[in-house]
Amino acid sequence: MKAAIVTEQGVQVRDVPEPQPGPQEVLVRVRAAGLNRADLGVAAGHAHGRIGGPGTILGLEFAGEVAAVGSEVPDTIRPGQRVMASGAGGYAEYAVADWGRVCPLPDANMGWVQAATLPIALQTMHDAVATNGALKAGESILIQGASSGVGLMGMQIAKLMGARQVLGGSRNPAARSRFAEFGCDLAVDTADPAWPERVLEATDGRGVEVIVDQVSGGVANGNLRACAILGRIVNVGRLGGSRGEFDFDLHALRRIRYIGVTFRTRSVEEVREINRRMRADLWGAVEAGKLRLPVDRVFPLAEAAEALAHMRANTHFGKIVLEC
Repeated sequence: MKAAIVTEQGVQVRDVPEPQPGPQEVLVRVRAAGLNRADLGVAAGHAHGRIGGPGTILGLEFAGEVAAVGSEVPDTIRPGQRVMASGAGGYAEYAVADWGRVCPLPDANMGWVQAATLPIALQTMHDAVATNGALKAGESILIQGASSGVGLMGMQIAKLMGARQVLGGSRNPAARSRFAEFGCDLAVDTADPAWPERVLEATDGRGVEVIVDQVSGGVANGNLRACAILGRIVNVGRLGGSRGEFDFDLHALRRIRYIGVTFRTRSVEEVREINRRMRADLWGAVEAGKLRLPVDRVFPLAEAAEALAHMRANTHFGKIVLEC
């Protein structure tokens, strides 16, 4: 099969053996694969959890038809089904995923490209907003790094859950101008050093009850200022750097719960539960077309390196997808 792999000469599409599913795995004939920021690090030769290094097939989410199932896969997943999944090796004609990370597509009207944009965003942001952020109806929330596909999904999930105010942080003015399409009540320019004051003004001095932070680095102390007393900050990503100043006294004064999350150290059972909870809460909205992501550009699998370069340029809005 064809697959985009990491080599000493960069990302190249080569012929590689077709993967075989284990007893609890599903083999998918991939039709489309979504790009994610983590793919850039793997493409550069870095490890991402258990994957990385020369020979690694890139990709963390995909959609296609079930080609085969392992002997211990529940009979709700069958060959021929149209599915979306999170799992390694999605930039390929075939990929395997644990059965607990596989979701049948809502209906025949959802195309492969749209389906490939959803698994990571739905799982990551339901876990951050609902499970770890414990957002309640009537509370306010700030999504940092809101212009990413995951961020856009976070704002939609928060609005669906009844948030009183949904705020989205970004340094990109073109992206901020579109946030209202995705449930955002106030777009915050985090390039302005006074952005925490704007958040406080918008919340009558209280601050937001929940912050989902995909940026870290330079916004860490601003998050502490913008967060309500007894608020929650969920650290999901470090797009702005994994090191930065942190005002421990302000953290204590505001009695903030600071929660770090990542899929890299979660067990198979934990990820299955994340996917189960997401489907329990959100699948009706997915089926109704209420949770969707914009597609910035679609590349053929043969142009995987060009697709990654497009992501690296950071000029896109929404998801970049490979057709396989």
